[in-house]
Amino acid sequence: MEKRRQIAFAGVSAAMVMLTAACGSNDTSAGSANVQPVGGSSQTASAGASASAGAGAAAAGAGATGGYGDTGAAAGSGEAGSGSKTGPAKELAVKSDAKLGKFVSDSAGMTLYRFDEDTPKPAKSNCNDACATKWPPVPADDATAGAGIDSKKLGKVKRADGSEQLTLEGWPVYRYAGDTKAGDTKGQGVGGTWNALAPDGKPAGKKAGGGALELMVNNNADLGKIMVNGEGMTVYRFDKDSAWPMKTACVDAACLDKWKPVKAIDTTKVSGVDASKVTSFTRPDGTKQAAFDCWLLYTFAGDKKPGDTNGQGVKGTWFALDDKGKKVTQ
Repeated sequence: MEKRRQIAFAGVSAAMVMLTAACGSNDTSAGSANVQPVGGSSQTASAGASASAGAGAAAAGAGATGGYGDTGAAAGSGEAGSGSKTGPAKELAVKSDAKLGKFVSDSAGMTLYRFDEDTPKPAKSNCNDACATKWPPVPADDATAGAGIDSKKLGKVKRADGSEQLTLEGWPVYRYAGDTKAGDTKGQGVGGTWNALAPDGKPAGKKAGGGALELMVNNNADLGKIMVNGEGMTVYRFDKDSAWPMKTACVDAACLDKWKPVKAIDTTKVSGVDASKVTSFTRPDGTKQAAFDCWLLYTFAGDKKPGDTNGQGVKGTWFALDDKGKKVTQ
């Protein structure tokens, strides 16, 4: 009998450890969490393992190249020649692709990209030296907006070397040295931080599930790397919520008028974060809310445009999250 009790206790303990590890919490209290990977309970353990492995592989790839791309690519290599990699973009054009959707190219048809570690407001390039060799900045000279591109969204930013780089909706614009001919999109998704540029300045691209990104990372001038939703709006966590068991403390109208729960996120549509930590939570009204590492995600009604962080530190309980899911306290 005693042996059976020991076995049963060991089984319960192991289950609690697994649940705790899944949420990255030291709280082992039991509770009805209502937590599930997006897509419902039909997802299998092997699918979760695949997601974790994929995230790990992406991180390894970024680490091996500094997030800049294939170390074998050199600026000016390939059929297009160095002129098309470093020269003026001239009239920008909108292209369409079954996987990427709409994206921007230069007048020669070379795909244009954005770097998640840059900042749009204020515009700043964080790709210099070896990075700029693999990802040649597009000069601001002579760039004009073609059909489907708002000319008011075009701008320029002064780089560290004093040259002026083209921007689209504040994002510095690049070509990729690994693209050798018009229409190539080999830079898409490199290091988890490079994406073809959509006409509105957002990352182009459809993941495995189709559709635009729903959760990604931006480099904020004040807070550093922070999570944002698909529209570029900062997402926050609430210290009065509970990560494990997952519970929300934002339930009354006064709170929900200011802090909007982020809808459940498709884990195939995230960039720059560990997709295996993206889950969903069933709120008291039955709707599904997105969570990262078991912390519920919200946007702030006081943020009016992408890049705003007006919700940071409100009442000492609301905080943006960094790319690892930790609250930003600076």
